[in-house]
Amino acid sequence: MKLLRAQVQNFRSVEDSEPFTLDHHVTCLVGKNESGKTSLLTALYRLNPIFPTEGKFDRQKDYPRRFLADYAERHGGKDPITVTTWWSLEAADADNVAAKLGASALKSNEIQVTKGYGDSVFWSVQIDEAAIVRHLIETSGLHDEEKEHIGAIKTVAELKAKVQSLPEASPRQAQFTQRIDQDLPGASACKGVTKLLELPKFLLFSQYQRMQGQVSLEQIQQKKGNNTLNGDDQVFIALCEMASVTLEQAAALQDFEGVVSRFEGASSKISAEIFKYWSQNKYLKVQFRLDRAEPGDPVPYNSGRVFRTRIYNELHEVTVPFDERSTCFVWFFSFLALFSQVKKRHTGQIVLLLDEPGLSLHGKAQADLLRYFRERLANHQVIYTTHSPFMVPPDNLLSARTVEDVIVQRKDERPEVHGTKVGSDVLSTDRDTLFPLQGALGYEITQTLFVGEHTLLVEGPSDLLYLKTLSDALRMARRTALDQRWTICPAGGIDKVPAFMSLFGGNRLHVAVLTDFASGQKKKVEEIRRSNVLQSGHVFTMDLYAGQPEADIEDLLWAGFYVELVNACYGLKAKQGLPTPPANARVVKHAEDHFRTLTGGVPEFDHYAPAAYLVEHRTSMLKKAPEPEWQTILARFERLFTDLNALL
Repeated sequence: MKLLRAQVQNFRSVEDSEPFTLDHHVTCLVGKNESGKTSLLTALYRLNPIFPTEGKFDRQKDYPRRFLADYAERHGGKDPITVTTWWSLEAADADNVAAKLGASALKSNEIQVTKGYGDSVFWSVQIDEAAIVRHLIETSGLHDEEKEHIGAIKTVAELKAKVQSLPEASPRQAQFTQRIDQDLPGASACKGVTKLLELPKFLLFSQYQRMQGQVSLEQIQQKKGNNTLNGDDQVFIALCEMASVTLEQAAALQDFEGVVSRFEGASSKISAEIFKYWSQNKYLKVQFRLDRAEPGDPVPYNSGRVFRTRIYNELHEVTVPFDERSTCFVWFFSFLALFSQVKKRHTGQIVLLLDEPGLSLHGKAQADLLRYFRERLANHQVIYTTHSPFMVPPDNLLSARTVEDVIVQRKDERPEVHGTKVGSDVLSTDRDTLFPLQGALGYEITQTLFVGEHTLLVEGPSDLLYLKTLSDALRMARRTALDQRWTICPAGGIDKVPAFMSLFGGNRLHVAVLTDFASGQKKKVEEIRRSNVLQSGHVFTMDLYAGQPEADIEDLLWAGFYVELVNACYGLKAKQGLPTPPANARVVKHAEDHFRTLTGGVPEFDHYAPAAYLVEHRTSMLKKAPEPEWQTILARFERLFTDLNALL
């Protein structure tokens, strides 16, 4: 069964969430603090909790406090519904019903399950009772005369009465009556269907629920006997089960090495799973100790036996208490310990409810956690809450639902409190609610819009235009052009390269740099080359291809061609025209100096304008370059592209 939609009512801050849809795999409930996200998960959990003692709705604690005095009046003396869920039957569920009650038993594969303060679970199933009756009669084993005596009836209750009224009691009739009683309790066709269906269990795991660094075995035994175990205790019990040790056995064991070896085996199993999805620190190990309590220790660790857990950091060669350090590792470890045992105990489907998972994790580790959800929990539905942009899946924003505590403020009136609402899409009018979604989308855009797997950083947009134009010209001439796997990205100068790599390096990009080379940039270029920011041999400077000590990308062009390009771009004629620069001079610097002398409304020189003009008038401009000079231009760019392509 898959959970399609849900609605929470009359629970803490949730007066009526209104029905909201859920993704078939992972649903992200996004909202700011105090919006009611935890209340939503808690209410859903109590529908069918993995730990049955946690399924009770407490009217005094859970009903919206401001309406508590009017409870009976508001609901006509009845207990109100708290959770309504809509489920879709999967093929195995439908086949199971068909095998027992006939292929036409169900009118719809969608069912509804509700629960309220009376703690009774109600199923609503659309069935064809007449079709069920026909199937039962056809497969009853009764003789034709007996079937004829039953006649055309439409309800199970009528069927049972007819069978019992047959004129001659026979073993066939008794067996058929027994089958009706067994398969259709209370002669109810609806109960017969629901008996064949298994409602998935819910497992709620919060950021605060984690194994403690030290556990008094005597105390936890006592809590188990009193049914007062909390979430932290359940994690430790799950770890015991992984080690094939009961609480009673752990408390009674005299062989220290025996118990520790079992627990270390369980720890190794969990750690192996963690480190598939843990990029933060792979040098942590969990260590266990089973000690006699010391009288001077705080209660309850001053008597009996105490089980202690510590984290050993191999790099620093130090151990720290499990619950005081490496909070993110502790959370992941505790979740895997509990979930691995829950899967063993319950072979059916589980809906995982995770409250602020990975809240203490670094942003990169939160991305690892999302990957864990996607890859390792694919067989289960996951519903989790967050207010972190890094926990919103940027590749599946439609799986996010907004959660808001809606308060309407009208002028000069008391605010109207509507309680927690869940949006069935990612739209919201509240800026704080939208912030994580905007952050996730913004981060994804910056990671993908201007960069690719192979990124060539250049100074500015004019470099991009020259490279694209000359690459196209070489390709037309069937010569070596820039490989199309390169994504050209203007970085804004050599100064921006380290910042760019810091921002985008998380994607493990392959990056090369092509930069101008002048007196003021030589030191910066050498610093980039010596640093570990880029791979060796991935910094290219224009002087290597222009054949002069200092050069911009414009110097790879023939100087006379660039003069023609600038004059055509700005409409310069006669004395205003840009003259041919001296040998080995930077043509851009030459143009800047010339434009400072011009009068008569000539605009300020802009590096980008000639490049844009070349793109727009490429055919006519390229014809102006004499053939020998044009071949020199192509040869320079071809050598540059050959060197860049060799990096791929």
